[in-house]
Amino acid sequence: MAQDSGENQQMNDPITLDGIDRRILQALQGQGRITYDELASQVGLSSSATLRRVKRLEESGVIAGYAALLAPERLGLGLTAYITVRLEKHSDRRNPMDAFAAAVQAWPEVVECSALTGEMDYLLRVLVRDMAHYSRFVMDCLLKHPSVQDCKTSFVLRRLKATTALPL
Repeated sequence: MAQDSGENQQMNDPITLDGIDRRILQALQGQGRITYDELASQVGLSSSATLRRVKRLEESGVIAGYAALLAPERLGLGLTAYITVRLEKHSDRRNPMDAFAAAVQAWPEVVECSALTGEMDYLLRVLVRDMAHYSRFVMDCLLKHPSVQDCKTSFVLRRLKATTALPL
């Protein structure tokens, strides 16, 4: 069911967090499977008060969900590439950005896609097994897409920092 614009705006507005909310969020970012008793002990509240706060943070959209963080290398995805993509200019027949956005959703190698300012339109983070897998993805998917005009790739040599935790 679609939300009206007032509800959408409310979900996008930042909410006010106190120190306990921030401690709860920091603890959950570090260990999402912590029990409510352990979390309550860390933040200095009762388990029931902690549960109420977590539920409020979930309902307000601050906590968007929970997920297992997987190690791509252990799953055979040892090569990470960042690809900048430039699309063709808008035509009267179709919107290339809409067509590209739809295609990105279907490409499992693309784990993140961001629209950019500047000379390139998008930045893709792509996880693949090896250079052959990368080549197949670029040649068979990305460059065959009718909206793509140009792309440039940088490969990750070494990851210096990787975190999913937000600065609170």
